[in-house]
Amino acid sequence: MSQNQKRALIIGWVICAIGAIFYSFEYLLRITPSVMENELREHFNLSATGFGVFSAFYYYAYVPMQLPVGVLMDRFGPRRLLTFACAISVLGVWMFAGTDLVSLATAGRFLTGFGSAFAFVGVLKLATIWLPEDRLAMVAGFAAALGTVGAMIGDNVLGALVQSVGWQHAVNLTALFGLGVVVLMWFGIHDKQNHPDEDGGTVSNYRDMWRDVKYILTSPQVWINGAYGCLIYLPTTVFAELWGIPYLSHARGLDMPSAQFANSIIFLGFMVGAPIWGYISDHFHRRKLPMFIGAFFAGIMMTMIIYIPNVQIKTLYIMMFTLGLFYGVQAVVFAVGRELSPVEAGGTAVATTNMFVMLGALFLQPLIGRLLDYSVVARLGDSVSKASLGSEGIRQLYNAGDYQFAMMVIPIGIFLAALLALFLKETHAHAGCELKDNT
Repeated sequence: MSQNQKRALIIGWVICAIGAIFYSFEYLLRITPSVMENELREHFNLSATGFGVFSAFYYYAYVPMQLPVGVLMDRFGPRRLLTFACAISVLGVWMFAGTDLVSLATAGRFLTGFGSAFAFVGVLKLATIWLPEDRLAMVAGFAAALGTVGAMIGDNVLGALVQSVGWQHAVNLTALFGLGVVVLMWFGIHDKQNHPDEDGGTVSNYRDMWRDVKYILTSPQVWINGAYGCLIYLPTTVFAELWGIPYLSHARGLDMPSAQFANSIIFLGFMVGAPIWGYISDHFHRRKLPMFIGAFFAGIMMTMIIYIPNVQIKTLYIMMFTLGLFYGVQAVVFAVGRELSPVEAGGTAVATTNMFVMLGALFLQPLIGRLLDYSVVARLGDSVSKASLGSEGIRQLYNAGDYQFAMMVIPIGIFLAALLALFLKETHAHAGCELKDNT
């Protein structure tokens, strides 16, 4: 490798790392409700169902925006889009923290999801521009790992801030940090490797853009890969991002700092596992086998965490870390989505895959809240009214059985992901397909 190539590679990693800072910040915003569940439910008088819907409003913007984001990335490039998106997220955070009205707070949560929709797609789009194509699974793993840093900060640092200064001040501090990320991205990100001073995308006209979108959306393999990504990621989108801390505190009896730390260990395991699985998959040019193995053992660990009671706290920590380690293979789905799609449509391919991945949060975060409310009402009968489910006293009535009933969908989904891996086409880390003009 020549000196110029080494220099370009270093610059590429730096630029991708700057994009990953936004993804890490976005992840912090994503999990914010989980570390302040009691405060938010008391402040806005929310039942478990209402709390799940409130949190999911982030995804009501995030998920539908994925396909438009991918198309925009390919057409116009990531620099301006990422900077604008981060600013929108910060605006949403301030709206959320500065009101007593649940409707306005929900609108802020929606705006935060809208801006955050650009983060992960932007990182991988930068990777397709600046870094070697046959290392995309490893790059996706590193990007996902950096994102979990934000989650761990949220579970521990933000959780401590909530206890010391209150949830509204803590959230406002995150918004101030976000303004710094906006400035960093505007000056630190470039769209083109050979012409870093120019802005622009990799798809030159709208005809090619829509041709690529049609190809991706009509590919059965893209749908299978996306469904796998959605189901194996449920330990993050449904458990760790929202219901993990309430489960650990209410059902396992952990105090809040211990529950927050235990929940963050899942992200630590994912942070270690994602780049390792990416490296293994790239090194051996195999996608299906690692995806099956990771999902199968992740399903076993998730089942143990939910259904094995009274384990020692250290054993629980090991189980949480091992779960994250195994389902870290989820990062490989972005490389597979890229390899199943046209070469120039990297942003659209990654965004479409990410859209599928996040559908789990869109539907199952509220569903688990509804199942929790259903379980406690069914168990206690007429002594519990639906109107009272938002009160602190009623929240303490949720027991381990209620959580086990509500969360059974998570291990079931992970085992279904392992089954879907068997139906995927092996891409052998090939960089993508070429489309003819008449496609």
